[in-house]
Amino acid sequence: MSPGLQGRLWVLAQFALIALMLLWPAHWRLNAAALGLAAAGLGLGAWVLAWNRPGNFNIRPEPRPSGRLVTGGPYRRMRHPMYSSLLLLMAAVAASAADLPRLAAWVGLLLVLQGKSSMEERLLLRRWPEYAAYRARSWKFIPRPGPRHP
Repeated sequence: MSPGLQGRLWVLAQFALIALMLLWPAHWRLNAAALGLAAAGLGLGAWVLAWNRPGNFNIRPEPRPSGRLVTGGPYRRMRHPMYSSLLLLMAAVAASAADLPRLAAWVGLLLVLQGKSSMEERLLLRRWPEYAAYRARSWKFIPRPGPRHP
């Protein structure tokens, strides 16, 4: 399967799960956990957009031909902060509905983003050899703790 087709299938699966989470009938209950997750997801997403402008990243896992490697800001210790932002936002949706279909869809979304990010990382390594060192010092979806200073 070509990388282009594989990338489009990852994106299709991602959006199908998001649509399922948002459109599945529910008895929505706003709660503190959902508000906290939503605030964290929105804050992280805004921080990502401040560091990595939309013209630089791609919704598909293939790097843009004119793209640049970003390793600062939220990318300093986390390689896929936009995926993390999306996971936090969809966790807020799941927490607001608190039902099994949404929880299952959220786990599915996590698995899809894991697969999509693994493909993306293979392509980033081909494009930027320095990505290997960056990958060694950062974690995928959660921030890697920094060095402790006395």
